Amino acid sequence: MPVPQSIHNCRVLPYLDPADRRPAESLSVVVCSYTTERWDDLCRAVNSVLAEDAPNLQVVVVIDHNDDLFARAARRFADEPRILLRRNAGAPGLSGARNTGVDAAAGEVVAFLDDDAAVRPGWSAALLRHYDDPRVVGVGGHAAPVWPQGRPRWMPAEFDWVVGCSYVGQPDRLSPVRNPLGCNMSLRRSVFGQIGGFRSEVGRVGAVPVGGEETELFLRLRSRRPADRVLLDPAAGVRHWVSANRATPRYFLSRCYHEGLSKAVVTRLAAAPRSLDSEQSYATRVLPRAVAREAVSPQRGGRRRAAMIVLGLGATTAGYLRGALTRRSSWA
Repeated sequence: MPVPQSIHNCRVLPYLDPADRRPAESLSVVVCSYTTERWDDLCRAVNSVLAEDAPNLQVVVVIDHNDDLFARAARRFADEPRILLRRNAGAPGLSGARNTGVDAAAGEVVAFLDDDAAVRPGWSAALLRHYDDPRVVGVGGHAAPVWPQGRPRWMPAEFDWVVGCSYVGQPDRLSPVRNPLGCNMSLRRSVFGQIGGFRSEVGRVGAVPVGGEETELFLRLRSRRPADRVLLDPAAGVRHWVSANRATPRYFLSRCYHEGLSKAVVTRLAAAPRSLDSEQSYATRVLPRAVAREAVSPQRGGRRRAAMIVLGLGATTAGYLRGALTRRSSWA
């Protein structure tokens, strides 16, 4: 990527931290975990990051209100100086845990990796290279699902976001985006000092299938710092393991419904026009084409995938409407 005219850019971005006017030279990776059931996943995630050839690398492991898991992690990671272990100092849930990780992070760039994901070689370099441009404040990457017994035939690729992975409809090349996937994203640490952290009103708490905390954060970022750029680079890849309980139609529909609820909350918090333009384009353009394609697909399961697309959209819409109606009734 060509080096931008930094003097000119700094004039139009007066809120830039001086450290943001030069290439990023340090990286902190926040990995949050809440259950001992994913202990092996957590170790795999941390080890994948430690294998990266990244400058001044730090891994911040945050344990979300689980004393047994914290004690186990303290024993396991005690001899690795690049690992910093912290308890979630905020409200239970992913938002509080991530904020704890940000507060502890020393890197100029803070990346977030799910505890059931593992980075591919070259991940850190693919993220950090874009921070040579001072206009870039966030970079995310691609997340490929690893299914427990192969991809279910009924699962449409347009809905891989249900299991926290990249999906058909996302850019497949380097592109500006509103927000990247939460399991594989990064931000300049200075941004959090400017706009605050993740909101506890949204985001996963334990196994409840909700989300939206990263969407709200990036909407807040866009409203306060509209000249900033957020990029998606598929070269920054991770593998994201899907547990057996999430590879079911029941979880699929529950996750869709809770996503709708989350988006209603995000809309209220953002208080910004066109905040859900990406979702509207996905629902009105990507999904109708997918239904038409799958309905006549010669591949096995095509009609089932078409039906799941319709059901998934319906469940998401129902969740959003319930959230919106609940919001309005609270105002009455």
